[in-house]
Amino acid sequence: MKPSREEAEDALRTLLRWAGDDPDREGLRDTPARVIRAYEDWFSGYSQDPMSYLQRTFEEVEGYDEMVVLRDIHFESHCEHHLAPIIGRAHVGYLPVRKVVGISKLARVVDAYARRLQVQEKLSAQIANCIQQILEPKGVAVVIEAAHQCMTTRGVHKPGVTMVTSMMLGAFREDSRTRREFLAMIRNPDGIAG
Repeated sequence: MKPSREEAEDALRTLLRWAGDDPDREGLRDTPARVIRAYEDWFSGYSQDPMSYLQRTFEEVEGYDEMVVLRDIHFESHCEHHLAPIIGRAHVGYLPVRKVVGISKLARVVDAYARRLQVQEKLSAQIANCIQQILEPKGVAVVIEAAHQCMTTRGVHKPGVTMVTSMMLGAFREDSRTRREFLAMIRNPDGIAG
């Protein structure tokens, strides 16, 4: 059973005391409530169904069957090991079969999964598998580049490091030319593979 808001705020007061501060002092008095409101935003993905965003498709595309790519989808997530922020961008592509989806829906899928406790590898797979399952395209490609604050602000303290993961399904996995075209499109600032 999900704890109440009051229980969650009490837990934060305990953490503040554990850290060595007084949760009743003026500067911290409202912090537990603020943190809970932030958590409602940061972890709103748990109350969203990413698959529902892809249900409405468009079939009047004049037979378009070339790559659809959405680059540089900014996202914010949190590491499931340390609750530290993961800040990055996702690149998503698919090869449609008779239907396409509104591009904002791809960004919503990324956000719905990102706004959960995550590891980047799982995030990449969840996005790709969702698109493949609902749209049934010839293939799906997802590349994620992100900085993990659990590595930059604690532990090894290595700022400037970016982790890159990819998940290729269908034609993107099976056909190296298709995969290369996608990778060229996401690297080229003009958006056209050269």
